[in-house]
Amino acid sequence: KFKAGQTQQRANPLFENCIRACHPLSQTSKMGKKSRVKTQKSGTGATAAVSPKEMMNLISELLQKCSSAAPSPGKEWEEYVQIRALVEKIRKKQKGMSVSFEGTREDFFSELMTWGAECGASCDGFEISNFADEGYGLKAARDIKAEELFLWIPRKMLMTVESAKNSVLGLLYSQDRILQAMGNVTLALHLLCERANPSSPWLPYIKTLPADYDTPLYFEEEEVRHLLATQAIQDVLSQYKNTARQYAYFYKVIHVSHTDSLLIVGVYVWAVSSVMTRQNQIPTADGSRVTLALIPLWDMSNHTNGLITTGYNLEDDRCECVALKDYKEGEQIYIFYGTRSNAEFVIHNGFFFEDNAHDRVKIKLGVSKSERLYAMKAEVLARAGIPASSIFALHCSEPPISAQLLAFLRVFCMTEEELRDYLVGDHAINKIFTLGNTEIPVSWENEIKLWTFLETRAALLLKTYKTSSEEDRSMLEKPDLSLHSRIAIKLRLAEKEILERAVSCCRAKRLHFQKQLDEGTPLPLYEESDIALLENADAKLPIILRKLEEEDESVQEEMNLAQIKPDAACVDSSKTPVLNSQCKDLNGTQEDPPGGDAVVKESKVEKHDPSTKRTEGEPKDGGK
Repeated sequence: KFKAGQTQQRANPLFENCIRACHPLSQTSKMGKKSRVKTQKSGTGATAAVSPKEMMNLISELLQKCSSAAPSPGKEWEEYVQIRALVEKIRKKQKGMSVSFEGTREDFFSELMTWGAECGASCDGFEISNFADEGYGLKAARDIKAEELFLWIPRKMLMTVESAKNSVLGLLYSQDRILQAMGNVTLALHLLCERANPSSPWLPYIKTLPADYDTPLYFEEEEVRHLLATQAIQDVLSQYKNTARQYAYFYKVIHVSHTDSLLIVGVYVWAVSSVMTRQNQIPTADGSRVTLALIPLWDMSNHTNGLITTGYNLEDDRCECVALKDYKEGEQIYIFYGTRSNAEFVIHNGFFFEDNAHDRVKIKLGVSKSERLYAMKAEVLARAGIPASSIFALHCSEPPISAQLLAFLRVFCMTEEELRDYLVGDHAINKIFTLGNTEIPVSWENEIKLWTFLETRAALLLKTYKTSSEEDRSMLEKPDLSLHSRIAIKLRLAEKEILERAVSCCRAKRLHFQKQLDEGTPLPLYEESDIALLENADAKLPIILRKLEEEDESVQEEMNLAQIKPDAACVDSSKTPVLNSQCKDLNGTQEDPPGGDAVVKESKVEKHDPSTKRTEGEPKDGGK
């Protein structure tokens, strides 16, 4: 079995056969256009010859670098620069090779619509149009009423992990643990093979995908540097490292030919980005579990605030989408991707959404095990279903904290006497349920302490940034700022603005409760009936047994070649099939849980062009 850093001496014949089976690139496809590998001339003449041994040495060095132990704190950027340098060396050796279709994306939209109609998709209520900064999207071809079913896509049009298993990748999938563990990687290779196959039934869809994207994988080093000190930087660096490791691993395993177009680093990054920006979860045909899928036509829709309006109809075996609101003929049709932060939009979709009602920043808090009252605090938190150490969030909304974070902070700041009251005092069990209720404070002193603590933490986080908000705003006014730099700076500024609002809110809360204390205002008396307060909207409860904003700290190990773990989303049949359920992205990070409980949720991942997409099919990569 292949392990990280180990050199594989011989080509894998299984991989070799399956790749060759789908790789007659110079043939004319049934669609009339040619899918070809262009070997271009370099600036100094013919493309420099690269020996297989020289390329394999570079690949081995890259794999070893990406599979080594995590760098010590503060050395992550240095490691990123080193990995990037190796990738650029490989890219330079492969310069001149690319897989492309004759014509532009727009040239193939009519072919996509025709194919969709032939497959049984609904294509009469919309058309694909260019919406300037938002890139390509769906435009209403007639008036559409809110909640009207206007779009459905049958399963046979979808590219899924299941269709990959039934393709030339099937044997490879059956023997490779990484493909079995990570459906998104399987989907990326599936896309690569089908792109290279002139007889692929998905060519009408593949030819309309963007040629490149605006995710951080496509950022220049100086553009990524704008994200230093932001909360997004660790995920960005991990995304790059994991993608490079995947590429090096599959290059060594496949090892068909060092000039094979499927093994070009730029093409692999394109496939990774295509899947990362568009993948969704749908139920399998028997409804027993979920699988990852690319959904043609539907994934051209751009994002806006709202509710999930897409589901999967198992009876008719198709993805269905109803209108988010009334649309007049000629208006752009939007969908809601889910409750993602702007950091998630930038990292996984390549755009920044200005009006993001769900934007937030992470804050890691925990009770120290060396604290004298640790056992008591941990027990109270456990009874409330809250871990003693977790990653919470400060939100852009007012108030900036959830009921769960309020409950944690109240316990975190409790005195021994207060803790004892919530453990063994009168109504102790029921009072646990009031911890996240703003109307029932533990004590005025407790409220003052928790808001003071949170104000201090938010202020300290603000000091970690290298630039001020004013400096960021000035930079954004520069007309020559690159698109990627603009996206990065907007994200950086948005994080600061959330923290600044949090500091202001905490200060106001602290002063308010200090006044209550100084004036001797009596505390609200707890009564058994107060448990009903948990149901009101302001309480944002129940918090019991619900872990919000908790980060999976093991995600960086997911793609570790020495420890491959099954993708729970694809294995646990007990989960309700939901689009945009906890979908693992190619970089190993985890997306937000679905925003509602519809049978199948929509949350696509698609891209468009501008840094501030009003709604761009998630990425802003050159249009959806």
